[in-house]
Amino acid sequence: MTAVAAVTPELGVEIEELVKDYGRQRGLDGVTLASPQGGFLVLLGPSGSGKTTLLRCIAGIEQATSGEIRLGGETVARGHVHLPPNRRDLAMVFQDYALWPHMTAEQNVAYALRRRRLGGAETARRSQAMLDRVGLGHLAARYPSELSGGEQQRVALARALVAEPRVLLFDEPLSNLDADLREYLRLEIATLARQNGPTVVYITHDQSEAFALADRIAVLYRGRLEQHAAPETVYRRPATAFVARFTGLAGELEGRPVGAGGDRVRVATPHGEVEALVPGAHLGEDKARVLVRPAAGELRDPSSADVHLRGTVRDVAFRGRGYEHAVDLGEGTLLRGLFSERRWQRGGNVGVSLDPDGCFAFPTEGADGD
Repeated sequence: MTAVAAVTPELGVEIEELVKDYGRQRGLDGVTLASPQGGFLVLLGPSGSGKTTLLRCIAGIEQATSGEIRLGGETVARGHVHLPPNRRDLAMVFQDYALWPHMTAEQNVAYALRRRRLGGAETARRSQAMLDRVGLGHLAARYPSELSGGEQQRVALARALVAEPRVLLFDEPLSNLDADLREYLRLEIATLARQNGPTVVYITHDQSEAFALADRIAVLYRGRLEQHAAPETVYRRPATAFVARFTGLAGELEGRPVGAGGDRVRVATPHGEVEALVPGAHLGEDKARVLVRPAAGELRDPSSADVHLRGTVRDVAFRGRGYEHAVDLGEGTLLRGLFSERRWQRGGNVGVSLDPDGCFAFPTEGADGD
């Protein structure tokens, strides 16, 4: 039987050792990552992490200090090479919509087709068809001031998609919208972007939004790439304490390693002994910090034999499908967001059983940053 060689997917976006300096301040510090053609890459991080700088470098709005950017295999930035945005075959959806106020919705969308030199009838047909796809065909003649924020963002999405760019960039497009509309448009963006097939680079500081949208997530912190992986890997195997903390914790426990086996370690804390994964950082013999996901904690009767920690219910919040609890373990340690279908009473004693797969042990000296 003839062996079949593995096919490597074409890369839509490639970033290699990208550095961006602003005087003495470094905005990007040797970032290297790639996304396949048609992939959905989310850049996740807090304000000042470098995600906007990276997006602007990809777009050509910012010129990198060093490194290389390739889009669809074409080098668009390296050394003295710096293709302007209009030569990179990309489109961008902004946080503030960036629509022309003197143009109708249809005219805003049609503007993106001007470089295609299409006839007026074909331009009008494509623009109307794209507005229909985002559910705004009946509002084509309205001006931006006559549209809601959500409708304006859908016009901006239609304008970006209609030209069929090879790369589609999103600059926190949902941050100005209310919660219900954000969820609706998140689904619209995911569906329409994948149907049209461009490579997507999307930035957000919202971890739930990132997990919902991404094929791969790149977590940035202080200009450095902390982790680049599938959403499941980022959540289940955070590469650094910063990644674990930024993507959602119930709390943290200080302790001392007392036994290890494989990729797990037992840590003795002032509140009880717990078992945790060791994602990769080498643990010392004296101190460790265990970072706990909310989903790892199960509330039980404090007299149960399989309880790892015991505490007092500080707060209870009804979440529709059940209740989230904050449990005070004493000595200033609090576990938040522990879910249960049962409501445990404020001030009552409770036990917490921890799933090791949702607990991550890092060296204490590295747990405050990266």
